Amino acid sequence: MKELEARIKRDGRVLGEDVLKVDSFLNHQVDPVLMHKMGQEFYEYFQDKPITKVLTVESSGIAPAVMTGLAFEVPVVFARKHKSITMNNDMYVADVYSFTKKTTNKISISKNFLSKEDHVLIIDDFLANGQAVSGLTNIIQQADATLEGIGIVIEKTFQKGRQLIDHQNIPILSLARIKAFKNGQVVFEEE
Repeated sequence: MKELEARIKRDGRVLGEDVLKVDSFLNHQVDPVLMHKMGQEFYEYFQDKPITKVLTVESSGIAPAVMTGLAFEVPVVFARKHKSITMNNDMYVADVYSFTKKTTNKISISKNFLSKEDHVLIIDDFLANGQAVSGLTNIIQQADATLEGIGIVIEKTFQKGRQLIDHQNIPILSLARIKAFKNGQVVFEEE
């Protein structure tokens, strides 16, 4: 998605050798117009699938997931990282390691919101080491639901996340695929 790539080049900041900060439009401040366009891109790619739920992890995946759910006209469910007092123990649970926060979170989704009748599209902000997608996939398996596809806003192809998914033959669309960070600049796959 050329508009997303241009925005990454303009507003993204490379931190170190493997971190991209996009907090000005994706995961702290959100550009709703760009999120809407991304939701449409995911819809156009996966529209032939019988999607009944869009699934993500709080919090950075919520904005693109909501716009995708809007395009499909289906509910969006997000896995919570922290249990609140309103949540009971009737949950699907998986462990997810956060590369940027250097912590493991126990993500959870109420069994009321995901069932074996559901056909799920995962939407997430980044694919790097594949931990969030693996955790969500685990929850989908616990629910006996069907994983129809995975939509990623930004994929870092130089990390192992895609390799964890490819062997499962799950359709995947990454809107921006980053090959490398060179001298503080982003290099996309097609460059």
